[in-house]
Amino acid sequence: MLTGTRRFAALATVAAAVLLVGPAVAYAGGGTGGVECSKDDPRPVCDVNAGTPGQPSNPGGGGNGGGGQGGDGKCRNPAGKEIPCERDGAWAGSDGCYYAPTDPSPLTIAALGGQPTGEGGWYMRTCYGDGSALGGVVWMAGDPPVVSPAVLARQARARLDLPSVVIRMNPPGDQLVNLPAWLALDRGSWGTRSATASVPGVSVTATARPVKASWSMGDGVTVTCGGPGTPWASGTDPAKASPDCGHVYRRSSAGSPGGRYVVTVTVTWEVSWAGAGQSGTVPGLTTTGQVQTRVQESQAVVR
Repeated sequence: MLTGTRRFAALATVAAAVLLVGPAVAYAGGGTGGVECSKDDPRPVCDVNAGTPGQPSNPGGGGNGGGGQGGDGKCRNPAGKEIPCERDGAWAGSDGCYYAPTDPSPLTIAALGGQPTGEGGWYMRTCYGDGSALGGVVWMAGDPPVVSPAVLARQARARLDLPSVVIRMNPPGDQLVNLPAWLALDRGSWGTRSATASVPGVSVTATARPVKASWSMGDGVTVTCGGPGTPWASGTDPAKASPDCGHVYRRSSAGSPGGRYVVTVTVTWEVSWAGAGQSGTVPGLTTTGQVQTRVQESQAVVR
């Protein structure tokens, strides 16, 4: 059985052999710039040039068309088979494997023979087979290839630190049947957040913006609000409804487990990105918070 290091060395040997005997691979440009691979390039990964739309992506390239030069707009492995240009946040290399910048631990670097000298960078390489995936960390000497801004956008998205959902359900204490409850989130739970991912030559920032809060009230009703809601203020008429986010319970929680309703709030975030003169969107995110509340029948006061 091969150890992780020996298996990686064997994989690297096979990948290098495929790269040497395989044909030169060219990828077309497009909205994210040109991509070009060459059999004369010792690095087993393509150059992905984050060109500006409407300008040549390759330095010295002719013409004023949008995007890169050459190719058919598809990514192919050395055998000529079409493969996805991106997979699990990594970019396709000319050897048919996928590469993503990584920051290995000191133990991993030591197991791979130590930190090489000179310019270069560490990359996670994954090679997919029939229902399996092999790979590992590899050092690539020289200037690191410029990866697709879309790949960096997904890495930046993964770095987003979204706030916890803190629920401010008012008036404080138990809720009463047929009286409005004001639904609000702590101000720290609502607001834009951003994170950046970069490699030499390209920096992409992902920005998450909350767009709605969905309140599952525990009584079978879901309330959707376009903002964090307005906090209830002391002295407010108990019969006054919230101006933007509220709910009226029509039955008590006496029959629910523990005599309480479980209120769950899900905040939906839209995520956009910008960098290298380009922009776009990536799949959104959600954050969730939960509280329990007791809803009682209001009692008439007899004087």
